[in-house]
Amino acid sequence: MKSFFSGFMVGILLIPTITLAQADSAALPYQEKKKQGWTWAALPVIAYDADMGLQLGALGQVFYYGDGSTWPEYKHTLYAECSWFTRGSAVYQFFYDSKYLIPGKIRVTADIDYLTERALDFYGFNGYVANYIPSVIKQGTDDYISRVFYKQERKMFRALADFQGPILGQKLRWLAGINVIDIQTSTVDIDKINKGKNTERQLPDTALLYDDYVRYGMIGQQEKDGGTTVFLKLGMVFDTRDNEAAPNIGFWSEILLLAAPSFLGNHPYTFMKLAVTQRQFIPLIKRRLVAAYQLSYQGTVWGVTPYYILPYIYSSYSLTTKPDGLGGAKTLRGILRNRIVGDGIAFGNIELRYTFLQKVVWKQNLSLGLTGFMDGGMVVQDHPIRKNQVPPDQQSFYFFRSADGLHLSTGMGLRVAINRNFIISVDYGFALDKQDGTSGLYVGIGNIF
Repeated sequence: MKSFFSGFMVGILLIPTITLAQADSAALPYQEKKKQGWTWAALPVIAYDADMGLQLGALGQVFYYGDGSTWPEYKHTLYAECSWFTRGSAVYQFFYDSKYLIPGKIRVTADIDYLTERALDFYGFNGYVANYIPSVIKQGTDDYISRVFYKQERKMFRALADFQGPILGQKLRWLAGINVIDIQTSTVDIDKINKGKNTERQLPDTALLYDDYVRYGMIGQQEKDGGTTVFLKLGMVFDTRDNEAAPNIGFWSEILLLAAPSFLGNHPYTFMKLAVTQRQFIPLIKRRLVAAYQLSYQGTVWGVTPYYILPYIYSSYSLTTKPDGLGGAKTLRGILRNRIVGDGIAFGNIELRYTFLQKVVWKQNLSLGLTGFMDGGMVVQDHPIRKNQVPPDQQSFYFFRSADGLHLSTGMGLRVAINRNFIISVDYGFALDKQDGTSGLYVGIGNIF
């Protein structure tokens, strides 16, 4: 199966290369319209989930380009999203980014949001060490327990302020900031989800995987309900991209150290995380075909990290509504969200980005593109768990392997870019191992890197 998908992806990715190699680039003239002043873009949010209900809302982003001298770089941007499910989950987010708010070329990035999830993915710890059994969530099977067996409830408030300043010009920069993350976790509120449902669609009132992990001590009593983490963030960023939202060439590398010390109220969980990420964008055909890759390590270098903060993914740029992983829309597309969770993770993404249309439409620069990708990742530092408290005859239900291995996915996507900064992304990914799920469709804003 893996060789089939790998061959399929190679074939798909060769199509634009062959087509463009045969085409006369002069036959596709395109003159960008330099933007000035304010521009904006907005999308409705409409979706449906059998357990969460109907999702409604809207998201939008505003850009300010001033006199246009910095085009395609904006001077200020504001992003906002407000959406909610009829059974309680919601997204409220406000994001701001600018290199021009503070004199001296100090970049300011601020984010504040409140996210509630009635059924957040939870599969245990350490990747393939934790067993995933699809039949326990499928009604009508002998193994069925509950559709939300691999779920938990979470409410998260997040606020951050990051600052970047020049070391050697704008290419090499220092980064400093403070992040506050308050997380409340619990088991799924079955009564809330069952409200208004027909009897045959109601969920049984039974223990879920999260409940079992608490009962067997694999999630401690002090951490089972969540907590507040205050990070101090320090780092360096090396950035030579020609355009941040959709680069054609350049490097984007960073090293971040995040400390949660006791004097900021992090007791009893004090720890330090290290995040090192290397990204590169390689032009194969100017403004048409770009190869891109991302490699990242994120791990605990000191202290004890509580379970509820383990899935959090760290970056110098934080416009990600749900920064969880590994697995899902922003890390390993096609793999179950939060499938790979541990004290240390490593992951990578390879993409071939092909722009097949560039045109001015209604005075806006419009680009359409296709993306082929392969994602992979694994746990490289296990989160300690107490397997010995699980009865021997039940070990095979909860645990699959003694150590994690490489999780892989592949797929394709569509990109719609407006003025080279507001990017609508649609990705469809396939997991290459049934322990990681089957596939996933993701609609969002921006490239994953």
